Amino acid sequence: MKKSDPQEFFPYHGGKLFCEEVDLSEILRKHGSPTYVYSHEGFRSPVERLKTGLSGLPVQICFAMKSNSNPELLKILKQCGIGIDLVSGGEMRIARSVGFSGNQMVFSGVGKLPEEIESALKNDVFSFHVESIPELDLIQEILEARFPPDRRARVALRFNPDVNPKTHPYISTGLRENKFGLEKSEILWVAKNLKNWPRIQIAGLSIHIGSQLVTLAPMKEAFQKLKSCVETFESLSKIELEYVDLGGGLGIRYKNEKPPTIEDYCKLIQKEWSAWIQGRRAATRVFLEPGRLISGNAGVLLTQVQFRKERKSRTFLIVDAAMNDLARPSLYGSYHEIIPLNSALRKGKTASTDIVGPACETADRFASGRKVPVSWKRGEFLALLSCGAYGYSMASNYNSRPRPAEVLVKNKEFFLIRDREKIEPL
Repeated sequence: MKKSDPQEFFPYHGGKLFCEEVDLSEILRKHGSPTYVYSHEGFRSPVERLKTGLSGLPVQICFAMKSNSNPELLKILKQCGIGIDLVSGGEMRIARSVGFSGNQMVFSGVGKLPEEIESALKNDVFSFHVESIPELDLIQEILEARFPPDRRARVALRFNPDVNPKTHPYISTGLRENKFGLEKSEILWVAKNLKNWPRIQIAGLSIHIGSQLVTLAPMKEAFQKLKSCVETFESLSKIELEYVDLGGGLGIRYKNEKPPTIEDYCKLIQKEWSAWIQGRRAATRVFLEPGRLISGNAGVLLTQVQFRKERKSRTFLIVDAAMNDLARPSLYGSYHEIIPLNSALRKGKTASTDIVGPACETADRFASGRKVPVSWKRGEFLALLSCGAYGYSMASNYNSRPRPAEVLVKNKEFFLIRDREKIEPL
């Protein structure tokens, strides 16, 4: 089975780092540094593996576009025949601009605004994943105030199963203390009081317990709790649900993690849900919301060393990318493998080194105490791997820095898919 590999789509050839069949130094010569580079095949391959592993199951894959919302990358996923999991009105507008129809979208998020809900209803979004009873009330109010009497909204209630995903606390979403979802008692109260929302059709239950999960055990536990909740909800409400949404969250390898393969993940889903669905009277679909699993290892951030700063106790490599370009290390303490574009620079004497950016923050660092070759000096180019998810999508203009360019590689060609920002609009 194929393991998650940060360099799968970014191999060395003849001593130079490539993306597919393009020498990354060519992209730097044309578009400068720092620049995000994405592999077309890197986005397509995980989707095809998911579809193969889930064959025979009535499944709808919806890409969690919060991980990467570049329109040109979304077009690749649209061509793969999958849908979109969105969490804002802005994401909905981008998805629509690419050509996704409303019935290819599910709208998640804990704090949907009235105008976002109204827009989603006008765009016939397939379903709202509702995270609180006041949100149900708000959808009902908007329907009554703005839409014809026969207009209804399809909804899935997001169930918080109180399962520890054993991931970073900032990306844990399925514990009772997290802000996400409804507790089982709240969902069962809704089941008994459906008359309160005559314009709402409860079509499913959804879960999402967290991101970057490196074991399947929490998912299995959450799946079993979800099945129990579905069965109790249907018994109390006397309705049969159309779908269950299993969320996303399967991790990728950044360093030395050993996440389950996509194939192992699919086997768990097949084992937990195939027979259950076949045994139901109602036709029931399974939805998935992978984000990082698809986009994470499909992108890198290219950067150039500006200075090497030697001290008795510490060495700094100061690069031209900063925390505004890639926030994950400063926000989560996240690890990204950092490699030179010239493979010869991977060898030789090493020193404990901090790789840092130019932003006016001590937290602006991509690596602390990393053992890297002393040959990495001013002018050398480096690649931060596994930056396809939550890289550009979390970028900012901190220190009034323009966000970097984005480039897509397909086979032997590369395309600018977002210009480097200019100072004037800032």
